[in-house]
Amino acid sequence: TRMRVAVVGAGVSGLTATKCCLEEGLEPTCFEQSQDIGGVWRYTEHIEAGRPSLYPSVISNTSKEMSAFSDFPYPEDFPVFLPNAKFLDYLRRYAEHFGLREHIKCGTTVISIRKHPDFATTGQWDVVTEADGKQTSHVFDAVMVCSGNFSEPFLPLHCFPGIEKFQGQYFHSRQYKHPDMFQGKRVLVVGMGNSGVDIAVEASRVATKVTISTGRGAWLLSRVFDHGYPWDMVFNTRLRSLIRNSLPGPLSRALINYRVNQRFNHENYGLQPEKRYFLVPVLNDDLPSYIVTGRITIKPGVKEFKNNSVIFHNCPEEEPVDIVVFCTGYNVSFPFLEEADVKVENKYASLYKYVFPTHLQRPTLAVIGMIKTLGAMMPVTEMQARWVTRVLKGRKANTSSPVYQNIVRTGCVLFGLSFDEVLKTEWLAYMDELATFIGAKPRVLGLLFRDPWLALTIFFGPCTPYQYRLGGPGHWEGARQAILTQWDRTLKPTRTRVPTSSSSLCPSLLTVMGFLLLLTALIFGF
Repeated sequence: TRMRVAVVGAGVSGLTATKCCLEEGLEPTCFEQSQDIGGVWRYTEHIEAGRPSLYPSVISNTSKEMSAFSDFPYPEDFPVFLPNAKFLDYLRRYAEHFGLREHIKCGTTVISIRKHPDFATTGQWDVVTEADGKQTSHVFDAVMVCSGNFSEPFLPLHCFPGIEKFQGQYFHSRQYKHPDMFQGKRVLVVGMGNSGVDIAVEASRVATKVTISTGRGAWLLSRVFDHGYPWDMVFNTRLRSLIRNSLPGPLSRALINYRVNQRFNHENYGLQPEKRYFLVPVLNDDLPSYIVTGRITIKPGVKEFKNNSVIFHNCPEEEPVDIVVFCTGYNVSFPFLEEADVKVENKYASLYKYVFPTHLQRPTLAVIGMIKTLGAMMPVTEMQARWVTRVLKGRKANTSSPVYQNIVRTGCVLFGLSFDEVLKTEWLAYMDELATFIGAKPRVLGLLFRDPWLALTIFFGPCTPYQYRLGGPGHWEGARQAILTQWDRTLKPTRTRVPTSSSSLCPSLLTVMGFLLLLTALIFGF
């Protein structure tokens, strides 16, 4: 009989986990508590139903080519950065194309997941679900948790003296629905992550005044990068990754900081991070112009709340406030699991390679998507799911390695789960590591002799997910063509007016690079 796998959640992670199970001949059952797939990307439908939204700007922060599933490119007429409706359309096409719908049970909530009595020998799990008020018990051979990290808001009100006296309105960003609620109000946004900046920008269009309070500051990136190309297609290349990882850490960080400050000096805009090395960037195209035009003001951390105002650190005067939005993030939580199965302390979880709990006797529980990297999440969750399903199938994996066995035996965690720490692991390096576990990492040097143009494109161009389908398990025949046409699909939606003297769609980067640079890179890289 085929191994039965429970997949919790039918968002991005759950869909690709279900698909990877089918690829490996496993039998997945995906439980989704809402009435349709898509998770947090069902923005418009959440609003219509009066439920909170988690993505106020509802525009993806990563480009379509970098965030595509590795064997399912976006249609070429889709915009470069996707509105939520297009993104949700893509997810539905993906589900239909690979026949995932029949394996998804919508309107079904996972109540509890507990070890089966004979877990030590079988690795099985008892799963209790609820649908239409009726609970059902199941036994599964493995569980893939794909429920995301936006379930439990983190709202440390004890860190804000005087909040109990504040007579205005305050809430966590998870409760934000629509900017109309800020009409004519004085708004304070506490925290400067992506959600905080997006909410502030939207609020400034209708509010009387908008202030962002940040104790740490943040580096700001624009979706539109060098020569108008998407930021991640410029930043996440094998050549740039090689350079960043080859240089001494301080020098590499200094170069990145210099590059980020070329667009605008962060210190002059009140954004300079307390820690000056490049670590936690925020993606937003509008904030600098909104600051320079006075629509948004940046202030230090909150010192104290008064009845109708706030006092900031190092700012003696009170500032009137009507509404406070706390963009303070989320706790890592798994309410349906026992605490002993996934240990979470101070926003850390004991997960090997951010996936497998390190203390279980059998690697039959995996957490997908609980990682934040400077790059697209969809390919990362897909690669995690590909690795997990290979492990479950008993094929080439890394959970039998001495390193992993030592972690299980001693309880010493090789990689904890903390968003700040995870960001120190490069997107491309992490993808390559997991791809190596399953034998899907592209061999650039070998390709150089067999298919030099493809090798050059892979090394100098963006590391699109299709690279991980060129060989190994899950090989896709269309991978080579998808790589060679990735710039065509990127530029097609924007080149709606092409002068007669237009240049080729393919950026000149690949054609200008000489073999001297290639050989130099190969010498140092291989």
